[in-house]
Amino acid sequence: MKTEYLADANPGRRGGYWLILVLVVTAVLAACTEGPVTRLPVADTVIIQAKVWTADPHNPWAEAVAIEGEKILAVGSEVEINGFIGDSTELIDAGGNLVLPGFIDSHVHFLIGGMGLSSVQLRDAKTPQEFSQRIGDFATSVPEGQWILNGEWDHENWGGELPSREWIDELTPEHPVFVMRLDGHMALANSLALELAGVDSDTPDVEGGEIVRDSQGNPTGVLKDNAMNLVQSAIPEPDETQLDAALEAASEHVASRGITSVHDMGDWQSMRSLRTYQRAHEKGQLRTRIYAVEPLETWQKVANYVAEHGRGDEWLKVGGVKGFMDGSLGSHTAAFYEPYTDTPDDSGFFINPPEQMEEWITAADRAGLQLMVHAIGDRAIGRLLDIYAGIEEVQGGVDRRWRIEHAQHIEPEDIIRFSELDVIASMQPYHAIDDGRWAERVIGAERAKTTYAFRDLLNADAHLAFGSDWFVAPVSPIMGIYAAVTRRTLDDNNPQGWVPEQKISLEQALIAYTRGAAYASAEEKIKGSLAPGKLADLVILDQDLFSIEAEQIADVQVQRTIVGGRTVFSRD
Repeated sequence: MKTEYLADANPGRRGGYWLILVLVVTAVLAACTEGPVTRLPVADTVIIQAKVWTADPHNPWAEAVAIEGEKILAVGSEVEINGFIGDSTELIDAGGNLVLPGFIDSHVHFLIGGMGLSSVQLRDAKTPQEFSQRIGDFATSVPEGQWILNGEWDHENWGGELPSREWIDELTPEHPVFVMRLDGHMALANSLALELAGVDSDTPDVEGGEIVRDSQGNPTGVLKDNAMNLVQSAIPEPDETQLDAALEAASEHVASRGITSVHDMGDWQSMRSLRTYQRAHEKGQLRTRIYAVEPLETWQKVANYVAEHGRGDEWLKVGGVKGFMDGSLGSHTAAFYEPYTDTPDDSGFFINPPEQMEEWITAADRAGLQLMVHAIGDRAIGRLLDIYAGIEEVQGGVDRRWRIEHAQHIEPEDIIRFSELDVIASMQPYHAIDDGRWAERVIGAERAKTTYAFRDLLNADAHLAFGSDWFVAPVSPIMGIYAAVTRRTLDDNNPQGWVPEQKISLEQALIAYTRGAAYASAEEKIKGSLAPGKLADLVILDQDLFSIEAEQIADVQVQRTIVGGRTVFSRD
């Protein structure tokens, strides 16, 4: 069925006019037709007065959507969709606003993000004093002995000086503190937390991590990557009540951002996240569709689970595993071929030895699991592509949907390999306008040319999927789209865009958050675009992204979010 969007029509008048016309034509046909008249099914919900971008290349634009149960019944003009309206149909008037497929966030840390909503907020602390005071103030609001976690601080906000336990010890004598840098690859512990974890000047260095020490060899409290495990092992794991509350908070939060599905990157080896989602699913309480990914090193446990229980359903999917090649740019733990420009003796490191990663990845691939591996520095990305290529050569080419998470700093010669190996670049565009404030200071202008190389990857015919990396970044597809289209850094110092040649179009960014993200979880047949038979996951915005200037995208608000035909968020 071919449908055109009448861009020059008045949406308010158009709906009433066509409704009257349909009623008249229907009456005439009923009077003139001999025998029974074939009636269209009655929709449970119909969205009218809309400008619908479907992400369906065969029918990209429409005016209305009919929903039956959890699935889309029809997409088309108001004339076509009015035929599905019955006495029991709920009508949602979009008011001429833009309707899109529900956003899919292809990389989140869902429960940690949910927990962080009720923890100390440090992301926008601008000075060491503000950083310390926020922690001290928060400590007075929670019981003595309770761990203070999350935080998501950014030392670049005050010039790059790393924090120290001395900044917060006097303010938190009765509270162990372990607050993360916003990238999750570095954290600050106070003296009480270090004491509880048994970390002192005699603690040996950690492979794949770093204990930052002062001139006397004493820990400053900052721990990087694998060294963070020293303190994390002393933190009590959250109980079921805390996890259920985190899921509820996270679901409510992402619904307000128009997100209908997430790929959760598995933060506990004990499958605690999956069990939390299962509890909610069994009670019919899931409001967000979840792909529950587990740590790569637990691949055998995941393979056994899939063999016994299958890969889940349209609400809760399993079968993916996520590993780490290296760390992050902001923590100087991303693995590069050349040293960091601001620390010439340092080129980062592998969190796990490549030989160990190859063993895990090969085994997980043989078990039929989907690989999603974190690689940020060019050396980490290149080595991971080598591993993928070696597996394909030995085990043959099949539809694996391999992913590289972040894929931030790519060696130019490796860009084409994403396409050649059919590797999905799972990227988070907000990082570009965040890191772009200072990235050239630490990797130089030349390497920056293929940093967050959205345009080059698409030009190479690679698959691109977008997400947020929440809690690391705000869970906002709107801000992600703004970042991909404008690349204007958060400090407003790059009004034409940081590395502007890597900007992409609005439609390309939308596809990466919808159809592309659905492809990244092998679910493009059921979600990611609006077409009959697909899941009724939609979002209504308060402005038309296609009619405003790119710089205005950041101000757009979500009006309504629908998951499975049910409204889970409404600004009304």
